[in-house]
Amino acid sequence: MSFIQALLLGILQAITEFFPVSSSAHLKIFKHLCGLQELDHCVLFDLSCHLGTLMALIWFLRLEIRDLFVKNRSNLWLFFLALLPLIPAYFLLKPLREWVAQRESVGICLCATGMILLLGQRWRIRSFSKSRPMQDALYIGMMQSAALIPGISRSASTISCARVLGWKIQDAVRFSFLLSIPTILGGNALELLKMARSEASFEIAWGSCLTAFLTSAIVGACIVRWAIQWLEKGNMKPFAAYCIALGGLSILYFNILGL
Repeated sequence: MSFIQALLLGILQAITEFFPVSSSAHLKIFKHLCGLQELDHCVLFDLSCHLGTLMALIWFLRLEIRDLFVKNRSNLWLFFLALLPLIPAYFLLKPLREWVAQRESVGICLCATGMILLLGQRWRIRSFSKSRPMQDALYIGMMQSAALIPGISRSASTISCARVLGWKIQDAVRFSFLLSIPTILGGNALELLKMARSEASFEIAWGSCLTAFLTSAIVGACIVRWAIQWLEKGNMKPFAAYCIALGGLSILYFNILGL
């Protein structure tokens, strides 16, 4: 991998992480277009990209994180409940995750993300005044588990679920991104533990990982505020249309043309 390729992948991660379009799917597609298919098996590089944007998000939400532990400790239970479904889902969905990890599945999963966004835009089962935070947190956590499948956007799943349950868009977006912090940290820790236990060899230079990490962190820090403000306006139709269009093109490219 060249320096420019690592730089571009870091920028792509930063741009797509804070929108409901699945950054993992974009990384997979870009790597194939650049002839970097062998990197699909290099977990360390993808972790570097995701950790960069995670650092940017933690910095942006630092005051809200502080308030959760200082002023609003009762709300910590909501995040704990939302994380619970990930534990069984991580193991139960393992065969499915391995099956859809192939490039031929990325377009289908992107189209599924688009449909999830459309459902969240149009469907409500209750009003905000009838919201049940504890119960809702479990439902949102169950939907977040769907994002364990490569190509399904985590933020699309959680924000759409919260909106269907009647949450205000601002609350749905903030909860989704705050929830992503322990989710991504836990997921990365599990992947690193698996790598250590398997004694897997590192197939990529540390310099490329560092380049991608720094790029995704810096670019992510520059755009995270703007991205979240855009999402809080509540119009998910452009992202839904984009995911369906990109998903359709990916199906054509990988499945039909076999490129």
